[in-house]
Amino acid sequence: MVDFGRVQKELQECNKDVNVSGISVKPKSDDLTKLSGIIPGPIGTPYEGGTFNIDIDLPGGYPFEPPRMKFATKVWHPNISSQSGAICLDILKDQWSPALTLKTALLSIQALLSAPEPDDPQDAVVAQQYLRDYQTFAITARYWTESFAKSSSLGVEEKVQKLVEMGFPESLVRSTLELVGGDENLALEKLLSG
Repeated sequence: MVDFGRVQKELQECNKDVNVSGISVKPKSDDLTKLSGIIPGPIGTPYEGGTFNIDIDLPGGYPFEPPRMKFATKVWHPNISSQSGAICLDILKDQWSPALTLKTALLSIQALLSAPEPDDPQDAVVAQQYLRDYQTFAITARYWTESFAKSSSLGVEEKVQKLVEMGFPESLVRSTLELVGGDENLALEKLLSG
């Protein structure tokens, strides 16, 4: 049986310094076994400025069994499936301990965004790119962050629309935006100089 008293305490703990950590957890329903976590993209990474939603399912044996967590926000990272959002992280599997909390798990996921482990990948394609062509990896990760993890910035579609209205062909606009990691001004410079 899930220890709901503990889950309540953890939710309060998670949300009390949200202004400092940016990390929060909210229940999706009344039963407290389906939660939604939020982590900010770490500064100095391609995920900076993004807000990432994590789906959290608490199994019946929580806290003696690890919470099941996966990214609801699409993310380009060697240890996170670009398809399903599944996360490859030891504390969500065999290294889980009842002493850990939802907050420590979310902090560990945030740390994973800063320090990928491409030798133990969840997404082999992303891991290969990370190891062989870090520059392209970083640009793609940034583009995905711009496209999927930023609600405040102009969405990719709006950027495409603006540049197409300036007379550039849509396919060229899309490929240029992807090339520069979603930066509209850099895309415009490239399109004008191209």
